[in-house]
Amino acid sequence: MATPPYVPRPPVAPPMPTIPPLQPTHDQVPTLYVIVVFAVVIFAFWNIPGARVVINPLKLFTIGWHELCHIVAAILTGGSVVRVCIDPDLGGATNVEGGIPLIILSAGYIGSTLFGGVLIMAGFDTLVSKIMSFIIGIGLLCPLVQVRDKLTILLTLCYEGLLVGFWFIDHAQALRWYCLFLGVMNALYVVWDIADDKYFRKANDSDATQFWVLYPSIGAHLWALLWIIFELGVITGFVLVGIVCFKYDRDQMYAQAAEFLPT
Repeated sequence: MATPPYVPRPPVAPPMPTIPPLQPTHDQVPTLYVIVVFAVVIFAFWNIPGARVVINPLKLFTIGWHELCHIVAAILTGGSVVRVCIDPDLGGATNVEGGIPLIILSAGYIGSTLFGGVLIMAGFDTLVSKIMSFIIGIGLLCPLVQVRDKLTILLTLCYEGLLVGFWFIDHAQALRWYCLFLGVMNALYVVWDIADDKYFRKANDSDATQFWVLYPSIGAHLWALLWIIFELGVITGFVLVGIVCFKYDRDQMYAQAAEFLPT
């Protein structure tokens, strides 16, 4: 009986190393550094006289969303809105009658933090950034209802132009950084709100001060600290979600984003 010829088996490729879910990939690490850099840059621009004007449209977007959360909470709890102020220098204010004060007051910081967290998460993926850019585009224009300053209107149109232009830069990758910047600005709203109180004595008090007025047994600085801890916790949560859910390299993000309004 003849022995069949020996046929060598093809070599078995070694198993690909798996990345732990919470470990950021090589492409995700820069996003984490940029979040920290943006926080420092926003704090500087928010508090330096003159430089504050440059980011007025983005401040109006952030303040406008914050006040919208107060308005929605007031309506849902049976209250009525008497007056709304959205101003980059005076700050935001929503005067209401009726409703549940604790829920209405808490809605501002909670809403700003959650919305900022979603935008930060969008900074990990081009497709999600494309989708969120529509909300940003509308949100930049809405506060202009209360704006009469020509420079602020012009700057708003410039930021709208940047938003559109970023769709065509590096296959819309630039939108990720736009979303990330606004995400940090919204998610850390307590910090900017307190800074306005401390350095610029704005006419409209921060929500932390309003909590102190509502519950005087806890000082305004302690209220601010509690809300900052809340914000940092939420930001950390959304960053971890972004790391776990969007483990794509640049080519994969290009391919995925190209299926939605390719540029």
